[in-house]
Amino acid sequence: MPKSVIIKEVGPRDGLQNESAVVPTEDKVELIRRLSDSGLKHIEVSSFVNPKWIPALADASDVFAQIERKDGVLYSALVPNERGLERALTANVDAVNIFMSASESHNRKNINKSIEDTFPVLSPVVKSAKNQGLPVRGYVSTVFGCPYEGKVNIESVLNVSHRLLEMGIDELSLGDTIGVAVPSQVTEVIEKLTTEIPREKIALHFHATYGTAMANIWAGLNSGISIFDAAVGGLGGCPYAPGASGNVATEDVLYMLHRMGIETGVDESKILDTAAWLEKVIGRNVASNMRAVQRGAS
Repeated sequence: MPKSVIIKEVGPRDGLQNESAVVPTEDKVELIRRLSDSGLKHIEVSSFVNPKWIPALADASDVFAQIERKDGVLYSALVPNERGLERALTANVDAVNIFMSASESHNRKNINKSIEDTFPVLSPVVKSAKNQGLPVRGYVSTVFGCPYEGKVNIESVLNVSHRLLEMGIDELSLGDTIGVAVPSQVTEVIEKLTTEIPREKIALHFHATYGTAMANIWAGLNSGISIFDAAVGGLGGCPYAPGASGNVATEDVLYMLHRMGIETGVDESKILDTAAWLEKVIGRNVASNMRAVQRGAS
């Protein structure tokens, strides 16, 4: 069980891209300001995917131009290809995140390419980003289950993970894209991967579809993982994963970790205040347990 944990905030990108109404640029900038002030050290600001695919994040360059960067905070962006990387470098991103799936069907839906055909697209992105001195993270989606194929073979997860690491990425984020994972499965996958991949290179990314995300984080902690993705307010989902609900809420993760005596360096109250503020921005209640309790007490 780690004594400290790194929370990587994905709400501004993975969360807002799934909102039915486009959030104004100034509100995105304010969200990132609030998150920066909370003690978070890693914030995924936006995506440089073609705006016609993710119109909610078409203002990625404007957001990066307007945010006030705080010392010690890494402001990253999702990048699909070399053209996206060019835009990201122009926006002066601090880190680059690439993505692909462990299941063939989801990869084709999400990227419009086979798994094998995706590697040649991502390899020059990683090389160019590393040449610029930028850290690169690789998201692997559908590690624990696919909306089209069901169970995903662990050998496929290993193959994709190895190929990304061979390209030179610094960290793997293993995603439960549709929120179907259970703790025993998380333990099994980590045990298998860490026989071949350094534990410190692995992060976990859970969604809350079936209410098992917190239990899955517990399983990850018990397997020695100390990097977890989360989204303020539990925002998110996946446009190519029907029925998937949002990410595990940052404030809920902080509640559990802090009361377990695990340090995060993040101010829980500031994240909760940000979740309350977000409700006014998006016009609905967010899906976090802490915020629900707060609403009930007010």
